[in-house]
Amino acid sequence: MVLNSLDKMIHLQKNTANIRNICVLAHVDHGKTTLTDCLISSNGIISSRLAGKLRYMDSREDEQIRGITMKSSAISLHYATGNEEYLINLIDSPGHVDFSSEVSTAVRICDGCIIVVDAVEGVCPQTQAVLRQAWLENIRPVLVINKIDRLIVELKFTPQEAYSHLKNILEQINALTGTLFTSKVLEERAERETESQVNPHSEQGEQVYDWSTGLEDTDDSQLYFSPEQGNVVFTSAIDGWGFGIEHFARIYSQKIGIKKEVLMKTLWGDYCINMKAKKIMKGDQAKGKKPLFVQLILENIWSLYDAVLKKDKDKIDKIVTSLGLKIGAREARHSDPKVQINAICSQWLPISHAVLAMVCQKLPSPLDITAERVERLMCTGSQTFDSLPPETQALKAAFMKCGSEETAPVIIFVSKMFAVDAKALPQNKPRPLTQEEIAQRHERARQRHAEKLAAAQGQAPLEPTQDGSALETCPKGEEPRGDEQQVESMTSKPVLQEEDNQESFIAFARVFSGVARRGKKIFVLGPKYSPLEFLRRVPLGFSAPPDGLPPVPHMAYCALENLYLLMGRELEYLEEVPPGNVLGIGGLQDFVLKSATLCSLPSCPPFIPLNFEATPIVRVAVEPKHPSEMPQLVKGMKLLNQADPCVQILIQETGEHVLVTAGEVHLQRCLDDLKERFAKIHISVSEPIIPFRETITKPPKVDMVNEEIGKQQKVAVIHQMKEDQNKIPEGIQVDSVGLITITTPNKLATLSVRAMPLPEEVTQILEENSDLIRSMEQLTSSLNEGENTQVIHQKIQEKIWEFKGKLEQHLTGRRWRNIVDQIWSFGPRKCGPNILVNKSEDFQNSIWTGPAAKASKEASRYRDLGNSIVSGFQLATLSGPMCEEPLMGVCFILEKWDLSKFEEQGASDLAKEGQEENETCSGGNESQELQDGCSEAFEKRTSHKGESPLTDCYGPISGQLIATMKEACRYALQVKPQRLMAAMYTCEIMATSDVLGRVYAVLSKREGRVLQEEMKEGTDMFIIKAVLPVAESFGFADEIRKRTSGLASPQLVFSHWEIIPSDPFWVPTTEEEYLHFGEKADSENQARKYMNAVRKRKGLYVEEKIVEHAEKQRTLSKNK
Repeated sequence: MVLNSLDKMIHLQKNTANIRNICVLAHVDHGKTTLTDCLISSNGIISSRLAGKLRYMDSREDEQIRGITMKSSAISLHYATGNEEYLINLIDSPGHVDFSSEVSTAVRICDGCIIVVDAVEGVCPQTQAVLRQAWLENIRPVLVINKIDRLIVELKFTPQEAYSHLKNILEQINALTGTLFTSKVLEERAERETESQVNPHSEQGEQVYDWSTGLEDTDDSQLYFSPEQGNVVFTSAIDGWGFGIEHFARIYSQKIGIKKEVLMKTLWGDYCINMKAKKIMKGDQAKGKKPLFVQLILENIWSLYDAVLKKDKDKIDKIVTSLGLKIGAREARHSDPKVQINAICSQWLPISHAVLAMVCQKLPSPLDITAERVERLMCTGSQTFDSLPPETQALKAAFMKCGSEETAPVIIFVSKMFAVDAKALPQNKPRPLTQEEIAQRHERARQRHAEKLAAAQGQAPLEPTQDGSALETCPKGEEPRGDEQQVESMTSKPVLQEEDNQESFIAFARVFSGVARRGKKIFVLGPKYSPLEFLRRVPLGFSAPPDGLPPVPHMAYCALENLYLLMGRELEYLEEVPPGNVLGIGGLQDFVLKSATLCSLPSCPPFIPLNFEATPIVRVAVEPKHPSEMPQLVKGMKLLNQADPCVQILIQETGEHVLVTAGEVHLQRCLDDLKERFAKIHISVSEPIIPFRETITKPPKVDMVNEEIGKQQKVAVIHQMKEDQNKIPEGIQVDSVGLITITTPNKLATLSVRAMPLPEEVTQILEENSDLIRSMEQLTSSLNEGENTQVIHQKIQEKIWEFKGKLEQHLTGRRWRNIVDQIWSFGPRKCGPNILVNKSEDFQNSIWTGPAAKASKEASRYRDLGNSIVSGFQLATLSGPMCEEPLMGVCFILEKWDLSKFEEQGASDLAKEGQEENETCSGGNESQELQDGCSEAFEKRTSHKGESPLTDCYGPISGQLIATMKEACRYALQVKPQRLMAAMYTCEIMATSDVLGRVYAVLSKREGRVLQEEMKEGTDMFIIKAVLPVAESFGFADEIRKRTSGLASPQLVFSHWEIIPSDPFWVPTTEEEYLHFGEKADSENQARKYMNAVRKRKGLYVEEKIVEHAEKQRTLSKNK
């Protein structure tokens, strides 16, 4: 195939039915980029000899050095089969776990994907992850089993063994797909059940509970990978060959005379052939018959490899002539057998044809987008499709139609921004000169040469005369030209310098509907934009003219400046892009941060945010080597933040600039980019900042030497408890269950708070539902402000009740009775994994219902001060007492909240204004009467003065309440056993049996814990699953590779928080502990080590002896 012209591509873009948007997904090093190279070489963009060596899509230098892909990049390919011509927008994606966010950006704008699996390694952890990502985005996968040549050359399998090995891999992948499918069907069934519970009027049949209901009725024939369906291709990308069963079915149907359809069904599976009767029989391998796949396909490939590797020239010639191929003399004479194999196989079984034919037949075009996917894309957060405005719901039809007429709304999704050197943009590239320009340059050069000759001839006789005259005459012809040159260089230099520093941002996007044209005005909708908010702010609604709109949050209006066709390392200029195509858009860097939705109508909702598999967890602080270069660093970090979908940039309270990345390789890439591309300065990077969480646990039952805490130790424990209590200042009462009673500095309000550890399951539920908690918080705050504008949709209400039900299910027992109904707030940041429970009788407030309706008089009075209590709780949960890290899994219970003195004071102030008010207030003995009396008094006073009730809403008392609540929470934590929680990675390592011992040694040295190890069938590879603290993980991958000579490579993914069992404040108290640990107990305490490291970093006080042995002193003069 020849290199296609740009006009051809533009023509192909218009036929939406023949466009395929696909991405290549796989585990790291399974051959994605090599496969992509082979497909690119079929279009003549690169030489077929270089395919696999060039790695064309890895355009970054560090990608080439490390040999892994680090970003997703797109290229458009042309494929013709029969009369049909297809345009394939292919996106190559990374396989390394640190860059899984790039996979998410690629998957969003595709309709189908190619899953590549290594024939030797089989299904790996990242294969599962990418399959899940494809599944979540509702895109259809096809399978490529790559590196089949390794089965022949490395593992030396016979064709029969290879067949059973491939069958095994297929079973593993189908099992994975099956679990994803089952969970989806069961989820839908559960949803239907809850709906039938909510609407009991719907007909109730017999309730038979069978877990598999719904699985039988759903059609899963399209779901699984199987060669007879045509969605599996077997390839060896490095040797340039690949085949689907169809190819061989076509050949053998002519040779043997059996119908192609029959062969398609029987070439894979347990069938064998009787050559005499020319019949295919259901084979029984026990009879020693070979399956068709082995006999007709694999044995031919094996014999070809065998002949070439053994350099059997006659046999090679025989094979080449029988296949009707032409092999060049250079390849035939080449000493490397790989070159010969590549030359023969790439003609006999061209990989590009096998893969692209499968893509065109089996993967959907943009027109086949499913209604389910459209609805999911349009519903952000906890919204449902039915709750969107009718104009928004009408856009669904535009999505489905994918129309290119003038009236169709333009909908584009930008999945990421990527930085391109300004020199690489088409408008800045040196273009080839025309014939006239070449002639002009030739003429100019000739004139210059003639002038030089004339000057030289004129100079010779002038030499004896004075210097001045020679100087005057010499540069006659040169002078003006020199000036011109100077002017030219002066003008061109600054432009060049500007361009050098310029990184141009291009949006990686796809048109879902309408035609994107240059200069078209369009709305840029940020991820938090809401069409409902637009309706609230714009009285005319969605039909309002776009120019004079009032400002709406998260919405901008701009023009599409430049449109580009993405061609791997190149960009081509386009005037317009029809729907269903992938494109690059220039000029959006001021409007889009990472991703956005562009639409010609403001009624379009922003697309659901991309779901990233890896959570950014590795933090480092960055500063410039020279402080004067700080502005460049800040600017560079802004650009980096825009260019990377996963990185986070924070400025901490201390003023540090912090970079949060997904892992070590990702961190290294971000730092390189910052130094060389975005900031272009020398920077110094801190040690990684490791995040911890603080929590409390139940009191331990055994001490540090595993002895039961019995009577003999009571004295010591009490002694220790007394010491602990000495830390708590005077004026704060602590009772036996850890209830802290504390009064505000002005002695007007008293709070009683205690802390309890939450069960692990509850903490997990709170973490999973943080979005739902956030939307609940918004609803209650709008209710509190008296705005009933936000109507709660039924589905959201159902979700909230389901969440509440889950909490009630786990918080059972005497201690947790009625606690769920009394939850007042979550924290930190109002959506974290800690709970504030309000048990005070005076004021009932719950996050589920808002302030109690019956207590409206008191509610208004208590609510303003209640906000102070919640703020104090938020502050306390944001930084704990151990090392100022956020809390996790703690429940604070506000047992009592006494404001009677404050009210009495308010009442006494009013005495001058009316005697009867004072009597009412002081006459009530019971608190309820007292409050009623006071509320009347307050209301009278407010009517008198025209102020709000409790005039001190933002006065000193509210500030004192915040501080007191924070202190109370901290002391309540300190009287319980405190623990640190460390972030944990799950670590999956593939290693051969001979290096297992070394892998275990590295893991145990770094506090790792092995969960399971299993052997891969048919190989000598072991898969080890372990957990490893993030704090110990730096340099882990390098160390394992060094110790195992590169035979084992780990994949680290953040998984969960885990309590470090040791107590950071532990000191020996019993005799046994003294004997075991010594008086100082200075053996390594992991939790204390971590705690002190964090405290040092934050500049907090660290309790440690600076001088250990002071006997020997060294003086400066004599260093003995």
